Amino acid sequence: MNQVSQARTAEWWRRSTVYQVYPKSFRDTTGNGTGDIRGLTEKLDYLQELGIDIVWLQPVYVSPGHDNGYDVADYERINPEFGTMEDFDELVAELHRRGMKLMTDIVVNHTSTEHEWFKQAISSRDNLYRDYYIWKDPAPGGGVPNNWQSKFGGPAWQYDEASGQYYLTLFDKTQADLNWENEQVRREVNEMMLFWAHKGVDGFRMDVINLISKDQRFPDDDGSVPPGDGRKYYTDGPRVHEYIRAMYDEVFGPYELVTVGEMSSTTLEQCIRYSSPEQREFSMTFNFHHLKVDYPNGRKWELMPYDFEALKRLFSEWQTGMQEGGGWNALFFNNHDQPRALSRFTDDTVYRKESAKLLATTLHGLQGTPYVYQGEEIGMPNPRWKSIEEFRDIESLNMYRILCEQGTSPEQALAILQERSRDNARTPMQWENSPNAGFTTGTPWLKVDERYPDINVQRELERPDSIFHHYRRLIALRKAHAVFTDGIYRRLDEAHPEVFAYARMGDGEALVVVSNFSSKEITFRLPDDHWTDLGAEGKDTLLLGNTAEQAAFTQELRLSPYASYMWLISQN
Repeated sequence: MNQVSQARTAEWWRRSTVYQVYPKSFRDTTGNGTGDIRGLTEKLDYLQELGIDIVWLQPVYVSPGHDNGYDVADYERINPEFGTMEDFDELVAELHRRGMKLMTDIVVNHTSTEHEWFKQAISSRDNLYRDYYIWKDPAPGGGVPNNWQSKFGGPAWQYDEASGQYYLTLFDKTQADLNWENEQVRREVNEMMLFWAHKGVDGFRMDVINLISKDQRFPDDDGSVPPGDGRKYYTDGPRVHEYIRAMYDEVFGPYELVTVGEMSSTTLEQCIRYSSPEQREFSMTFNFHHLKVDYPNGRKWELMPYDFEALKRLFSEWQTGMQEGGGWNALFFNNHDQPRALSRFTDDTVYRKESAKLLATTLHGLQGTPYVYQGEEIGMPNPRWKSIEEFRDIESLNMYRILCEQGTSPEQALAILQERSRDNARTPMQWENSPNAGFTTGTPWLKVDERYPDINVQRELERPDSIFHHYRRLIALRKAHAVFTDGIYRRLDEAHPEVFAYARMGDGEALVVVSNFSSKEITFRLPDDHWTDLGAEGKDTLLLGNTAEQAAFTQELRLSPYASYMWLISQN
């Protein structure tokens, strides 16, 4: 085993699988219609059966909830909506008792405007906390300081009449950006993370962390880099690596924490820096390029069929690039900010079970640490939305208003939200065939998808060939075979219009994944050079498939709709 492989084996999280919990929608134990911490604790045996190593718990801090907890008003107190600090301590203890670990969200690009720091900052220009945030005078002709736009729509500046200045809000108007140029802000953040490390938290997911360093000139965006909303002046900014290395030296490293950085609009080169062990920053990174392949010209709130070749190309570029640069990927198709991949990239009706297994097999064979978002392991699709009144997401409601103001009909605006809204991923977890899918005995904060009687955990556990058991087998395979961790990526399909095929080449063996992303039965022929290298003389073992056939690895493969297979090829 080479030196890189030895280092990666020592880093246990490279062979692990993470399960993402959106607590508001996971399990309600009080009947108030909102999920809570004890609801997660109650379901830890379920996650252990799945084979999960790390549970990522999204924000449960005190918050007014304008952005579902990502607007933090107190970093060191539990929101009573989710329970108590005693409930949190019990969760940590129960996870550790099962040999599992806890990763929590850290949201420090901004705070809620209800945070005590901001209340102090807005009270007076002379207040010590004023410099905790980013304030600017109006432009010379009046109005906002520059033309930067909020990611939730509208200008990225909010006016404070009392002081005559604007403060920066890259997200919701109630989320004020922190001034990371202020050393005291950086000290406060480190002390807060140490508070949670002392409580036994094993890792952090760092929300939009590559936006914390802004170009201090705060210039207008000239539009030379699409979409021209200012992001080129605050994405992967001038001091961001300095700030993150300081976090590593003071918190992540000493406490041996597993960390993942959420990287907004970043580059491959930057993610190599963020996640390379030599750089002492993060364990791994999220990037979102593969989830923009259905954005026409980068515009999220317009619809188009997804570009399959672009999806494959992006996965391949990031696999190869991160391997060559020594970085590490966080692998995912789903999260709380994305519509369900099952509805987005495959068939969530006739071939729902095959499609869900295909997406899992395709993703889990890649190099990186896989993330399972609650419900994907049972094949939850996008819900069926009937009216704008059913939505709760602030970004979606803002964009519906903006789209209508721009001349889009209400019917078309609703159709866009049905495909794009973050609420697609946030409907309550479907546990069983009982009222509200067993999520709550009260009225759920967000509608439960009407298909829950057929799509729920209870049914999945009872069926040996279920989507859940497919995920469980994949997770176990990643622990059993080193090629999942160390195998070198090679794409095999050569721009095939329906098939994504790749290999992971290890010491004397290869992992091969072939997936038919179409509703057609097709024949896929492996190119001669790849067949010579992989299968001509090797012994093949089918590790996992999503159809009844025990498919042998041959140069020419007949693939039924949404068929997906994973083989281990012994080359000794």
